[in-house]
Amino acid sequence: MKKSLERNFTTILEGSTNMKEKIFNTTDSYAPLAIRIMLGLVVFPHGAQKLLGWFGGYGFSGTMGFFTETIGLPWIVGFIVIILESFGAIALIAGFATRLVAANYILLALGIIFSSHIQNGFFMNWFGNQAGEGYEFFLLWIGMAVGLLITGSGAYSIDKDLILKNIDN
Repeated sequence: MKKSLERNFTTILEGSTNMKEKIFNTTDSYAPLAIRIMLGLVVFPHGAQKLLGWFGGYGFSGTMGFFTETIGLPWIVGFIVIILESFGAIALIAGFATRLVAANYILLALGIIFSSHIQNGFFMNWFGNQAGEGYEFFLLWIGMAVGLLITGSGAYSIDKDLILKNIDN
């Protein structure tokens, strides 16, 4: 396991100049499998709310209206948020482009923290006595994404299959 992680750090930071290898290289570990499935399962309902209106959400047009008119985000940023939370979660669960999704999730979570949650403090609004939700959830999200950025998608992933096919060819 230690050698595998060292190989991943080398590949990401200084090793291969092959972009495909930097993005898709991963370990045989089950830990990233568990992390990416849990993160994907937690984020997907939020994306489905925004994209499809599931789970009490407003759907694509309602969410885009909120993002652009109420929050003041540029339309492209709102669009990227919706796509990342919905299709990014599916990609994570499948183990496809895990490092790319993880890097974008880190940026997204930081954006969410600083645009919408930092003023509410650390804690989620467990007892309903705050004006809004704190940022603790997004710190966990960032921590999980950093782990996936380092290790890749792990066992049972499309990324692993792509790298193995690349080695065989």
